Amino acid sequence: MEKLKKRWGINSNLQIAVIFLVFAITGSTAAKLAEPITEMVGLGRETTTAWVYWAARILLIFPIYQVLLVLFGWVFGQFQFFWNFEKKMLNRLGLGFLFK
Repeated sequence: MEKLKKRWGINSNLQIAVIFLVFAITGSTAAKLAEPITEMVGLGRETTTAWVYWAARILLIFPIYQVLLVLFGWVFGQFQFFWNFEKKMLNRLGLGFLFK
């Protein structure tokens, strides 16, 4: 745990617990929101083949997750950590130009 705290530059166990909570809430919420959005754009589970439906849903989860991560980070008082985390992750994916 100490290695992770040092790597992330955080000080307390409470802060790491809050960060883990934000990751959990964000992942669950993004997965939950993707279903009605795929339905809204006409890619329903019953009307679309499984390959197309799940590919679209997984691709849709990614941007939803990115937005929610920063939003929930702000709600839980960890905006700066998640904003830096977001920038680092998008840089690694080659999308760093979005922040310049």
